[in-house]
Amino acid sequence: MKAVLAAALFVAAAAPAVAATPALLQAVQPWSRPAAAGGNGAGYMTLVNRGKTADALIGAESPAAQKVEMHASTMAGGVMKMSQELRVPLPAGGQVAFAPGGRHLMLIGLKKPLKTGDKAPVTLHFASGEQLKVEFVVSPTPPAGAPSGHEMHDMQHMH
Repeated sequence: MKAVLAAALFVAAAAPAVAATPALLQAVQPWSRPAAAGGNGAGYMTLVNRGKTADALIGAESPAAQKVEMHASTMAGGVMKMSQELRVPLPAGGQVAFAPGGRHLMLIGLKKPLKTGDKAPVTLHFASGEQLKVEFVVSPTPPAGAPSGHEMHDMQHMH
């Protein structure tokens, strides 16, 4: 009995150290604009991979929407075109911006309106099997320091 109690105390003491370890995959400054119920919303963030192995975002889901898709907007011949992406590569030690006018999560069929100050929960699914729970803060403007879309447009065309 003492051995079981000692093992339980050891595990409990070790738990805070594990919880304090920074996550290898992070969503930085997640936000979404206000949107009407029944319509679509968009999620923006910067995905960061602090690991030494490349990964890829392969899907997302949210109880706030009927479905969530990954989309990219591109400008061609003066016309903005949006297309679904099935996989968004996330390089080892790198980051990918999801910003207005570029890559974004499309929250399709919102179940209720997204109002300023609300938080829209989204679970991101990665090729590695990792899942990341993110809360997108609803705001008419991006948080300070978040990609606005202009630098994202320039980054998309760099190879």
